[in-house]
Amino acid sequence: MPERLSKPELSTDEGGLWAMMDREETRLRRGGFLLRDAALRDYLTEIACKLGGPHCNDTRVAAVRTPWFNASMAPNGMMQVWSGLLLRMDNEAQLAAVMGHEIGHYLQRHSVARLRDIKARTAFMGVLAFAGGIGLIGQLAVLAGAFGYSREHESEADAIGLQLMRKAGYDAREAARVWQNLRDELSAGAGGDPARKSVLFATHPPTEERQRVLAELAGSAGGFLGEAGFAARIEPLMPDLVDDELRRAQYDESLVLFTRLSQRRPQRADLHFARGEALRLRAQGDDAGQALAEYRLALQLERPPPQTHRSVGLVHRLQGQRAEAAAAFDQYLQLAPEAPDAELIRSYLAELTS
Repeated sequence: MPERLSKPELSTDEGGLWAMMDREETRLRRGGFLLRDAALRDYLTEIACKLGGPHCNDTRVAAVRTPWFNASMAPNGMMQVWSGLLLRMDNEAQLAAVMGHEIGHYLQRHSVARLRDIKARTAFMGVLAFAGGIGLIGQLAVLAGAFGYSREHESEADAIGLQLMRKAGYDAREAARVWQNLRDELSAGAGGDPARKSVLFATHPPTEERQRVLAELAGSAGGFLGEAGFAARIEPLMPDLVDDELRRAQYDESLVLFTRLSQRRPQRADLHFARGEALRLRAQGDDAGQALAEYRLALQLERPPPQTHRSVGLVHRLQGQRAEAAAAFDQYLQLAPEAPDAELIRSYLAELTS
């Protein structure tokens, strides 16, 4: 593993990139997108330190609330892990696979190499000037596009990430599963070619090749999965993560995700509710009927979200089943009288019972 990276002179390309990311890190920590959960922050930092070894003290991990799958690590040691990625992980080993990959980019200084490929500072500053008006998360996405790594760099980071995983005791076979799960999700619905829907698939090696190489590098040896520890950290965030995912309005993709999550945890009422919501909001064919089935299953399990009753009412109201809709709305208001949409639901209830 390379020695700790020292801060470069500001007058160099690398120094300019470092200083820019220092400023962005300050903005991120002052803004409203950060998940301010101390236990999660410490957990992510612990994983980064397991993987990064002597680079631990140079690494700061920020969990960013935005529902897309992404992680990145800047040359100044700032790592971002987006909440959409956290929602899609099954265990700590999968999370370590992604974080190890990003540490691989950091150790090999790939972002600096990409900057030099752009060649002209004016082009780089033009990216920043454009990004400045679209908010922090938009800006970071533009920067990710500007510094999209070559397939050679991605393959190198894959290999380093797997080495770091094995050294830290993780089951390296989980790395391939992360990629396959994401491909299944992005392949759903219209325009199902992942390469057209995500920069990740446009810039990374072809999926079949990557799956094969990751599997070969991982070998057959097992290792630590960390399912319980991961679940304990993510559990408190699940309602917000699920809600954010539904707000993306990519229901075909969300259905693949929620189906996979609910199959792994069939006793989780909130995941069955989430699948029902994706079906109801997609509103194709028999989606309403399938949504009702998911809601009813959720209501048979422990701790169903109160919103399950509201959504049952919305489906029945749409289908003209007034008595069933009124009963469901009434149950929702009893469970969540101060809900943000309580007044709207009361108006529906009045309409149905008048």
